[in-house]
Amino acid sequence: MILIAAARSSPLSQVQLVEVQEEINKHHPDLSLQPLFIDTTGDKDLKTSLRGLGRSDFFTQQIDAALLQRRCSIAIHSAKDLPVPLDEGLTVAAITEGKDHRDSLVLRDGFTLETLPPGSLIATSSERREEIIRSIRDDLVFADLRGTIGQRLDLLESGKVDGVVIAEAALIRLNLTHLNRFYLPGETTPLQGKLAIVVRRDAHALLELFSCIDSRQKCHGDDSLSSALMQPETGHLIPS
Repeated sequence: MILIAAARSSPLSQVQLVEVQEEINKHHPDLSLQPLFIDTTGDKDLKTSLRGLGRSDFFTQQIDAALLQRRCSIAIHSAKDLPVPLDEGLTVAAITEGKDHRDSLVLRDGFTLETLPPGSLIATSSERREEIIRSIRDDLVFADLRGTIGQRLDLLESGKVDGVVIAEAALIRLNLTHLNRFYLPGETTPLQGKLAIVVRRDAHALLELFSCIDSRQKCHGDDSLSSALMQPETGHLIPS
């Protein structure tokens, strides 16, 4: 079976699609995902800050539109990027087990959070992440951050910033765990590190197919996003 799977065109999203392929093949070895990579508003607009967007469709709109237009069978998103509510006609077939949910502060070699000079510039797209670092070092300066993981790390390498906050799951998926980094304490964004497989509501066969990699029965917490996505919808295979 071949399914067209839509995802963002970024290097991280491409790796995430491969991750879903590997997970589903543990249960359905003959299933193949044919990629359809799409640039979303969030990929094209690198000026708008993410700090006030909330649970919008900034990173999902064009991909979910392709799903509704039947240009693909499934959409793969970072679960933390899912809008609430989803577009009418769509539902979440699975939330994967995912990778490490923590946030990491990446620094140049030889530095620690404690040894950064006062006034060092830390780049992050999240007010929550900024507040966590401020609680440890209130003498640092902060800048907003956009772009792919590679573009963010280029800012660090070029010396334009002294630290960059990145989800640990992204570093794992891109084989960047050799970088000098510090795990931030405290809570993280709900569902960070997990992937979401979205399908049309009438795709009962796909709901059944991807149920084997759905981790929602293991989820805990009362945040609105987790609660909204806690219960998987059930469906039955359509007779061939």
